[in-house]
Amino acid sequence: MTWRALLGLALLTVAEGADHPVATEVEFQKAVTAAKPGDTITLSPGEWKDAELLLDTQGTAEAPITMRAAEPGKTVLTGKSRLRFGGNHLVVTGLFFKGAYHKDDLIQFRKDSKAPSSHCRLTECAVVDCNAPKAVETRWIGLYGQHNRIDHCSIQGKTSRGTTLVVWLDGQIAEHRIDHNYFGPRPPLKVNGGETIRVGDSKSSMQVCRTIVEANCFEQCDGEAEIISNKSCENIYRGNTFRRCSGALTLRHGNDCLVEGNFFFGENSKSAGGVRIIGERHRVTGNYFQDLGGLETRAALCLVNGLKDSPLNGYFQVRDALITRNTWVNCRQPIYIGQTDEDRGNDLAPQGVVFTGNEILGKTAAVTIATPGEIRWEENVVNSEAALPTAIPGIRVGNLIIETEPKFRDGQGPLQPSQTGPDWR
Repeated sequence: MTWRALLGLALLTVAEGADHPVATEVEFQKAVTAAKPGDTITLSPGEWKDAELLLDTQGTAEAPITMRAAEPGKTVLTGKSRLRFGGNHLVVTGLFFKGAYHKDDLIQFRKDSKAPSSHCRLTECAVVDCNAPKAVETRWIGLYGQHNRIDHCSIQGKTSRGTTLVVWLDGQIAEHRIDHNYFGPRPPLKVNGGETIRVGDSKSSMQVCRTIVEANCFEQCDGEAEIISNKSCENIYRGNTFRRCSGALTLRHGNDCLVEGNFFFGENSKSAGGVRIIGERHRVTGNYFQDLGGLETRAALCLVNGLKDSPLNGYFQVRDALITRNTWVNCRQPIYIGQTDEDRGNDLAPQGVVFTGNEILGKTAAVTIATPGEIRWEENVVNSEAALPTAIPGIRVGNLIIETEPKFRDGQGPLQPSQTGPDWR
């Protein structure tokens, strides 16, 4: 074998990395210390009780360090276990958190408050029934740093106070990705703090975040009125499915967000909502809303009134929103404009809002206007005179056919229900 062939074999061996099998927390810490870019730390099957797993090491973009379960789902973390990403370019896969509890987040993308992690990934893991022993506020996952990803995980069964997953901002553009996860049942909390996902907080709400939440399934996420609470700017919520969720995807704080190609199936739940809008320049496009039973703040689409000189934790006026190419089918209250919270006194009606190319099918009023604002309607369609009790220029009555199942337009998301006349899209 020539020296060139030997060098190529050596480089291949380095690229593949070494495997460090571990069966105890002590062995795990030794493996972390020894790990080099491209290496794998493999956790043995069985119960890992009260395990403090700090992955304090550094991979690279070309050769991340991976921590994995030897058999996916068979490494079970219980008791006071938790996981922290303590470096960059790290991957964790196959772990199962079952009934675990920690006073801090179960999973944190940081070593401590001074050392957030970036370019890390949590994939094919499960967090199930990990609730505090008492009525204390705890969170399950805290996203810090930049360019982190959570994907193909199952997260369900939270009954205690505290948001399930929080994106925290530190002044930098986060650009995280939360995709292809299952967020399972969460019962009503009856107080604030029961969101499934919160992106930012009121203090950071005017910061640009650019996190993408896409292709996730939310099922019976009933913790509170906000299933997802957006509290930062320029985020994207795309291609998600919501089933029997009591609440809404809420653009609570921040501006310039995109809500695109999502499916909201209420299955006639009386408190199932769709999208609630607060703030400026949001776009809601190509979404499908069906059998949603919520009213006002939980309407299929709700535009909230703003507060004059609103504080960061208040209600900023809806301005320059674009609502286009959406379909509502058999929703109790498809569109509600000008919702007011009497305790807050928010009375600034939406301004500069455009509704264009939308279709509304059902037997109830398509649009409810509580506070008239500056709304422009263009080429929208309803299916009957009953759905449009008040004439609104820009909405016509068409011959629409309600589809029992949504169909799809190749490469363009939902295919809207059939209609006669021109294609409004």
